[in-house]
Amino acid sequence: MEQNVKALLPPQRVLVVEDEHKIAQLLLDYLRADGFTADSLADGELALAAIRRDPPDALVLDLMLPGLDGLSLCRAVREFSAMPILMLTARVSEQDRLQGLDGGADDYICKPFSPRELVARVRAQLRAQERRRPAAAAAAPVLWQVDEGAQRIAWGGQWLALTPLEFRMLRLLLSRPGRVFSRAQLLDTVHSELRDVSDRAIDSHVKNLRRKIAAAQPGCECIASVYGVGYRFDLPA
Repeated sequence: MEQNVKALLPPQRVLVVEDEHKIAQLLLDYLRADGFTADSLADGELALAAIRRDPPDALVLDLMLPGLDGLSLCRAVREFSAMPILMLTARVSEQDRLQGLDGGADDYICKPFSPRELVARVRAQLRAQERRRPAAAAAAPVLWQVDEGAQRIAWGGQWLALTPLEFRMLRLLLSRPGRVFSRAQLLDTVHSELRDVSDRAIDSHVKNLRRKIAAAQPGCECIASVYGVGYRFDLPA
């Protein structure tokens, strides 16, 4: 069952925030060749707005940026996300590295660098993040069950009365407990309904999911809202 869910997930997405076009393009080429979806931005303030709107799985961040410097951007992202952040910079002193790590970066890579090594470090940070997450696989058989063939989900042994759209939304949220999914990402997973779905409609469907889960398990509030970003599934205590 877990393999079926993973097969339906989109490729992991990495956002590169780098104002040197050649370096940014080089990173995009290597990341995409390794199977990631990758995008780039050259301005710190624009990057922060984009991350809030549609959070990537990992962030590669230059320290010196226009608009908002990399250290300030890193600290701002840490206020609402635990995504892996790799800082890429020409500053090589110990003090600079310590400042970057203390500011919330998970890794610090000095220029010049090996693009292959950077991609390997991105993968390593994503694996480490998966290991830090609660053991959802162990909890899933007890708490919920996803039946892909019948397009249904059981909660506490009770099959939830879900619409096809609600099934896909809940399946995505359950696939990665603790991860924030933006409204745009939730829209992407339900777009095959072949009808217009707005942000407000997404909020309405989340409200319905909360109600249906609470009916199966009273007091359960496991779909959390992340202000200005989207929604996150938290394993019930």
